[in-house]
Amino acid sequence: MDRTERLYKIDLLLNEQPGIPFAALQARLEVSRATLKRDLSYMKDRLNAPIVFDRFAGGYRFDSTAAAVGDQYELPGLWFSAEEIHALLTMQHLLANLDTGGLLGPHIRPLLARLTALLGTGDNSAEEIEKRIFVLNVGNREFHLDHFEAVGSALLRRKRLRIDYFAKGKGELSQREVSPQRLVYYRNNWYLDAWCHLREDIRAFALDSIRRGEILEKKAKEVPAKSLDAVLGAGYGIFSGREVRWATLRFTPERARWVAGERWHPQQRGRLLRDGSYELKLPYTQDPELLMDILKFGAGCEVLAPRALRERVATEAAKLARIYAVQA
Repeated sequence: MDRTERLYKIDLLLNEQPGIPFAALQARLEVSRATLKRDLSYMKDRLNAPIVFDRFAGGYRFDSTAAAVGDQYELPGLWFSAEEIHALLTMQHLLANLDTGGLLGPHIRPLLARLTALLGTGDNSAEEIEKRIFVLNVGNREFHLDHFEAVGSALLRRKRLRIDYFAKGKGELSQREVSPQRLVYYRNNWYLDAWCHLREDIRAFALDSIRRGEILEKKAKEVPAKSLDAVLGAGYGIFSGREVRWATLRFTPERARWVAGERWHPQQRGRLLRDGSYELKLPYTQDPELLMDILKFGAGCEVLAPRALRERVATEAAKLARIYAVQA
């Protein structure tokens, strides 16, 4: 039998027969003395198994009275090869570097320690991965989401929140009582979709704009998912509305090779044209985010419809042209 089977069988034998002698364990497993010693050491040192030798019981047993130190002993439900563990460590490293808010770090570190232990090698694999893989978060902002845990707790407990919210667009601070509905991660930031009891309507709140969060012992108002999607998921961008319009964009053949593989909206419709250009149709309600994404393509993107969006893009492009003309 392989090592995994042996570890499970040792666990079974120690539970069935507390105080089982070393020789009996060796005979049941049909392994050498050295192999059994390595297996017992692995279970104690790497899996935190509370195995002790009891002279009065005449053999090995689990110590049920041992104080819990570190992770609790439990045979994993899944066993990984060295290659799979390397892949998991790599993903952990990527996630830790992308988690700019530092929200997951305390929960990831124990996983990293366990994975490193399961790897069973002394080649400092986690450190090696940090040396060999780089994550460059160019353009990303660093957030300090001090009230993330309060928001998450209220969301899952279905309680209301009292928040002090700073609206960046208006530069105003207001106090709101909200019923949390769902958390959304969008463009390197977290947002709370909630029912605002001040506005008596659905709103999306950026978590980095919440200055104070207090969980109230009041039951949260329930809002159907369809209602949330109708307001916040109908159009392009995180801050949507009920009046949905459709934009038609055309990208040059050079840009089409990138845009054809991008997902701008769940309901988008795209097609390659005969000349190699790419036509993209998508719904939107408010245009600021869409406007920024169009402008970053420069002359590589043309707005075909609606006329109002086309004129907005032309106006912004003209402003940029004047700025650069003055600088030149």
